Amino acid sequence: MAHRIITQIALVGSRVIGRAFVEAWRQAQATQKYAKATAATGTNTTLKAHAGLTLDEACRILNVKPPQNGAMDEAMLMERFKKLFDVNEPGKGGSFYLQSKILRARERIESEVREAGEKARRAEELEKGWKPKVYK
Repeated sequence: MAHRIITQIALVGSRVIGRAFVEAWRQAQATQKYAKATAATGTNTTLKAHAGLTLDEACRILNVKPPQNGAMDEAMLMERFKKLFDVNEPGKGGSFYLQSKILRARERIESEVREAGEKARRAEELEKGWKPKVYK
């Protein structure tokens, strides 16, 4: 009798582990397909706080012009951000949802400017050539 119970436990346990392994394999295959598809289109697979918010939407939310060649009037951006953020303060009857949209819009624009600046800096460095600092 005891050997039957032990055999049943072993069989049920192996089924559960087998099903979990198969499901993990399927998820890994789906993730790999997704990664290949995004790599082929050139989209970034990393998740960011502003995921789903385009640069155009961010500019419309804050009512600013899109950055030109990686440059933007940061003072105007912060002025618009602070004004809209304060107006939508939940304690003053504003909306937390709108406040978070305003924050994400600012982050999206700042990341775009930062990425463009970094790209320009790398291009300049490649043009001039890399000259490491050597201390003697």
